[in-house]
Amino acid sequence: MIETDSAGTGAWHVGEPPDRRSQAAARRRGVELAELRARKVELADFRRFDLIIAMDQGHLTALQRMVPAEQPPGVVTLFLSYLDNPPMLDVPDPYYGGETGFEYVLDLIENGCAGLLNYLRQRYPQVAAASAAASS
Repeated sequence: MIETDSAGTGAWHVGEPPDRRSQAAARRRGVELAELRARKVELADFRRFDLIIAMDQGHLTALQRMVPAEQPPGVVTLFLSYLDNPPMLDVPDPYYGGETGFEYVLDLIENGCAGLLNYLRQRYPQVAAASAAASS
């Protein structure tokens, strides 16, 4: 089973839904975000998840500072590093970029998710096999 969640390194928008432009862009792609609410990364997340993925280098640094000492190395990674030839290292913040910025970020995220899924299939072949069996 693959479980995902989203959280931020700061507490600026805790409890709020995603930006309305982000929701609209996702909805055009058949993804509903309205029920999501922002939360802050917690230490428990490092025990709960095998990977903590940062969208940019600033968040990567902040997350690396939070990693508990007993955590195995490599738990915190950079999202676009899962692409073979990433166009950049950081997923840009679309907040000030208008509607097209949100579409561009979703393109990056969809491509990054495909790369991440390929990585997970290689790292956890038993999950990939179970998933293939369930879908046939």
